[in-house]
Amino acid sequence: MMRHRDAWAEKVVAPTREAHLAELAEQEKEASEMAEEADKGRRIIGLSDDELPKDVLVVVSKLKAYVKARSGMSTSDGAIDVLSKHLRQLCNLAISHAGTAGRKTVMDRDFEAVLKKSGED
Repeated sequence: MMRHRDAWAEKVVAPTREAHLAELAEQEKEASEMAEEADKGRRIIGLSDDELPKDVLVVVSKLKAYVKARSGMSTSDGAIDVLSKHLRQLCNLAISHAGTAGRKTVMDRDFEAVLKKSGED
């Protein structure tokens, strides 16, 4: 019959401790080189100003209701476009703030930092 030892057995010698550590160091070096190469190829992709949507960024009915409740005044439709333009500028500044912080997520603290900075000027 077949002997278990001889069936499909491959004779291989385990590496020495030094050889194993050298192999781990080599793998770590390759991983860091790959990370550096990936960072070199990274770029931020975005649309140009002409390609960005120019949609209204506020809920018009809610804004008009707020102004009416707060002051009793009406709101012009032209004010909505101006407010949307201002919100786009605020978003652009918050996006820049998040990018300089190394994040890919715009957070409330980015808007707060931008508003605080504009209040100091």
